[in-house]
Amino acid sequence: MRIQKAFQLALNILLHSKLRSWLTIIGIVIGIAAVVSIVSISQGAQQQLESRLGNIGADIITVSPGASRAQGFGGGFREGPGGFGGDSSASSKQKNLTSKDVIVIRSLPNVKLVMGTVSGRGDLTYSSKTASVSVQGVDTLVWKEMTTETLDSGRFLTKGDSYAVVLGGRIVQNTFPDGIPLNSMVVIEGKSFKVVGILAEGNGVYMPIDIARTTLEDIGNTRLDSISVKVADVSLADDTVTLITQRLMMSRGILNDKDRDFTVTSQQTLQQNIQSTLNTMALFLGAIAAISLLVGAIGIANTMFTSVLEKTKEIGIMKAIGAKNRDILMIFLINSGMIGFVGGLGGIILGIFGSGLISYLGSSSTTTAAGGGLGRMFSSTTVTPSLLIAAMVFAVGIGMIAGAVPAYRASRLKPVDALRYE
Repeated sequence: MRIQKAFQLALNILLHSKLRSWLTIIGIVIGIAAVVSIVSISQGAQQQLESRLGNIGADIITVSPGASRAQGFGGGFREGPGGFGGDSSASSKQKNLTSKDVIVIRSLPNVKLVMGTVSGRGDLTYSSKTASVSVQGVDTLVWKEMTTETLDSGRFLTKGDSYAVVLGGRIVQNTFPDGIPLNSMVVIEGKSFKVVGILAEGNGVYMPIDIARTTLEDIGNTRLDSISVKVADVSLADDTVTLITQRLMMSRGILNDKDRDFTVTSQQTLQQNIQSTLNTMALFLGAIAAISLLVGAIGIANTMFTSVLEKTKEIGIMKAIGAKNRDILMIFLINSGMIGFVGGLGGIILGIFGSGLISYLGSSSTTTAAGGGLGRMFSSTTVTPSLLIAAMVFAVGIGMIAGAVPAYRASRLKPVDALRYE
């Protein structure tokens, strides 16, 4: 039997069992849509992670006050030189970092640059519009060399800058739709500052650390909110983390690790932890999608068994006029493959719309206070041609595998028994 004729007969079977077949197809549609959405979300989150941490933050180590800081998604992307972190909660064993800690770290091997930062919130006013923004005070001598941010226009802060600021790009885009031109004056907490640079991204405002101490409330003259360390050799980053921890414990008079009142975090380690979390999440959601596909496969098998029973006499007639076992097998395998194909096509379309909706909701959440890093992580989804092809092949494969046993049974029917069947 020619393959074209087998396709025609398989399509005829599909079209003449509409309700049952389409109910089965819906199960495949849901499963494939879930798989496409989950994989596209996972790939998009991976790209977001790599773009923020992959190549530009691997040589940065961050020292934070507090013995246990909940790093990860909760606080989102920290808009500082360290890259990714959170507005996480420290333990009760918290003691402020100071310039003395900077001196201790600067003397260690493999340490290239060290910078202490202070942070807080302040009201920024421009053109009669006021917004509450995150403000970071940075060391203008080394900030340009340590920051992982990129400029959209203007320049970074340099030595000699006093009442000058660099604005995060998202502040300008989202809060001030008309823009804030370079060299314009903005007011932060009642003081005037000149805008010398605008970053490509970022929600923060950056100013010299000594000016930040006099502008923001409750900063003090010695306190540091974090210390960023740039290492000379990235391959020795883990060893440097250990050495920094030991030296700071000695200088702060801490004998037992359980009494430690600071946290040293490598961006490489943090990236690995976040990647592990993403993989676990994708695996969990993938298991849910697999259940939908399993239900769909059972539906296909049930549909095929029923089709074999309904077409028993037709099978007998076909075999009586010369159809071979392989011809019958081919017809029913193609029929089950068609069910998988239609379900896969519908699932791909639904999955693309679903991933787009999730991306839109993730982007929207970043503009709210509750959005945080989780929303930003899921604000970008990636649907690749290879994903769509794999999903379609998977759907057709499931259909043919589920229909294999019914198709085999149909091919083994004896013509006499089939013709007698009522």
